[in-house]
Amino acid sequence: MRAPRRPYGEDLAFVHDIGFGGFAGEAAPGVLAILAEAGVRSGRVVDLGCGSGIWAERLVGRGYEVLGIDISEAMIRRARRRVESAEFRVGSVFRTEIPTCRAVTSLGECLSYLVEGRAGDGGLIRLFRRVHAALAPGGVFVFDLMEPGELGAKRRATAVARGEGWFVAVEKEEDRERGILTRRIATFREVGRLYRRSDETHRLRLYPAREVLRELRRAGFRARVVRRYGALRLPRARAGFVARKPA
Repeated sequence: MRAPRRPYGEDLAFVHDIGFGGFAGEAAPGVLAILAEAGVRSGRVVDLGCGSGIWAERLVGRGYEVLGIDISEAMIRRARRRVESAEFRVGSVFRTEIPTCRAVTSLGECLSYLVEGRAGDGGLIRLFRRVHAALAPGGVFVFDLMEPGELGAKRRATAVARGEGWFVAVEKEEDRERGILTRRIATFREVGRLYRRSDETHRLRLYPAREVLRELRRAGFRARVVRRYGALRLPRARAGFVARKPA
């Protein structure tokens, strides 16, 4: 199966929005509390890997100015329909310019994705430096990444999820030597009396939390690991980070 250049085509974007968008909504209260604790109660927030705009909608509801960036054109179309007052751009989070802002967020392991050869350790380290440069003094960077070990002792696992008019089948494989998780996703979406199938392969880099902390501090942040956003506990093998630029 050949991997697409850009993940989350029309059908998978549709399924992710209605079937798996709950994470962004459930994370929102906790991340809003992190921003408030850092003194960031207004101003521009740049959301990297903004998806269908669920988190952006919560930010706008609290009075923030939002710029969302995502490589999926289908996701950006959904985000623009959901939050007309926010700005959204199609582009790689590892290349798109990050303007001056009070906060940068990336929820849902977006920065783990290996897309168009722009992720990996070097791309992530360069992104940390770019975010640090864009943030105003005292600004905060909140994000989460995949760690090794989602499959436990297994190397492969399968899962199926379904909803009204759709279902997806996912095969996961963890390459522990290379630190890469591969997800092969078959999406079936009801179109008229039939179901349309689309296939995507997603590859994610797995990052030990201690190594990410080290690189954040080298980039100039004061950083810590979090295992929950407020009441929402992060899933297995996902580490959250709160990184502040000194005032």
